[in-house]
Amino acid sequence: MISLQRLLDAVGPAVLSGPCAPERLSVTVGDAVIAEPDGELQPRAGDIVLGVNLTDRDAALRLLALCGRRSAAAVLLKAPLVADERVAAAADEAGVALLRVSAGAGWAQVLSLLRAALDSEGLAASAAGLGVAEAGDLFGVADAIARIIDAPVTIEDRSSRVLAYSTRQERGDEARVATIMGRHVPEDVNAHFRRQGVFRRIAQATTPIYVPAVVEGTKPRLVVPVHAGGDVLGSIWAIVPGPVEPERAAAFADAADAAALHLLRRRAEADRQRLALADMVAKVLHGQEGAADAARLLGLTSGPWRVIAVGVPGEDADEAERQRLTVRERLCRFPGTRLRSPAAVIGDVVYGIVHADAVNSAAEARADWLGELAGPAGDTTAPLVAMGGLATTVPGLTGSREQADDTLGLLTAGLVPGGAAVHDEVWATVVLRRTARAASGARIAAIGPLRELLEHDREHHTSHVVTLYTWLEEMGDAKAAAARLCIHPNTLRHRMRRLREVVDLRLESAEVRAALLLQLTARRYGADGTSAPGGTPRSAVHEPG
Repeated sequence: MISLQRLLDAVGPAVLSGPCAPERLSVTVGDAVIAEPDGELQPRAGDIVLGVNLTDRDAALRLLALCGRRSAAAVLLKAPLVADERVAAAADEAGVALLRVSAGAGWAQVLSLLRAALDSEGLAASAAGLGVAEAGDLFGVADAIARIIDAPVTIEDRSSRVLAYSTRQERGDEARVATIMGRHVPEDVNAHFRRQGVFRRIAQATTPIYVPAVVEGTKPRLVVPVHAGGDVLGSIWAIVPGPVEPERAAAFADAADAAALHLLRRRAEADRQRLALADMVAKVLHGQEGAADAARLLGLTSGPWRVIAVGVPGEDADEAERQRLTVRERLCRFPGTRLRSPAAVIGDVVYGIVHADAVNSAAEARADWLGELAGPAGDTTAPLVAMGGLATTVPGLTGSREQADDTLGLLTAGLVPGGAAVHDEVWATVVLRRTARAASGARIAAIGPLRELLEHDREHHTSHVVTLYTWLEEMGDAKAAAARLCIHPNTLRHRMRRLREVVDLRLESAEVRAALLLQLTARRYGADGTSAPGGTPRSAVHEPG
């Protein structure tokens, strides 16, 4: 069991903080549970209760009263509710520790850190007596497990990166040598394991998995998944001469608890560091209190800089999260950034602060590294990369971040082509979209003859609105407008005469032309960014119809 004080030390002040009476810090913690708005909750004695998305004061007061009656150890809230005087007084009256969750910490991350700390205690107890629990590092654990299974082993994370390996690797094979040299399992070997369903079995199994040697240059392997709290943290791979007797395989599986303990603490420490970094980056990018100190800690001492915002599309939440972490690592390694690069995942977006010298080179070179980060062209699951304008001071990073967000919005809506864009090059589209969104709120498309023209197109399957929009964009140049629509100029002139028969348009008036162009632009760059002027897909704006 673990005390509240020890749990707070394990999670760290960058995530959880708050003054607590000494007697409350000595309370033994049971579990971490979630209290959602309008959800039923029956905490047990010693539980830590997370007030997920709780913003109502009365709801917080009711939660504290309930936790007091059931002897919960602590309640976790975010600002501004956690700083409310009535809430603090209610916590004192209930005898429950009130803890502040950092604004930059996601509730899922906080729960993961708490569960990691709680699981570590259980794993430490279960690993005791196996001869590996006291190993000071993961390489020591690997050596101890190798003695148990009498075979050379590697301990790998979920991405097949080698975290530690034992001695006696000369008893391995060519694939193992390449794995240790590259600190990662070779892709061709991994592909073989994927085809055999090994990784799927690792995610589901709790017992060792025997993998026969069916690829030239490899030997059989015995794999044991490393689990903690229902999560797969990694796996342990032993090279064996053949099937292993049940007793030795069972001992091999038991030893995985010691590796789980180290991997869990390693992940928790990485999570704490990411949260602390995200908190500092968020302060700088949003101009929050303490931004200057955060910038100094991030190494932002001499600009200018640019903010990069990366979005990851896709419906698979786990895959999207893995992509975000991969992007963050790549941003950290960009030229011109410091060893401790200011890049972090904030919400669903990866933000990086890159020195301008790294991105102010020739357009072709800049496109190369933006494209590398965005991934292959045409891949609908590849990241979308947006770069904000130049920031010469730390306060100016807020503006660069807003520009990066605007540019990312254009990429997400498909209003600019490709998977990467720079605000300096798409600012006109940003202006149009902002204007269009404001105009959409004023319902300007319902004013004047445009609505009648839209209805006529829908009823008669004509393309008058697309024709008018193209003609206006080309400032009445029939030849240029016809070229964009892939029709003959005489055909365009005929269409223009026909649409003026449908509605009364005084196109000789500059004011009328400006009003129509604003209305049509609002439809194209509206809040959802999905409709062309005629209510058809955007691509139809430049197609014949």
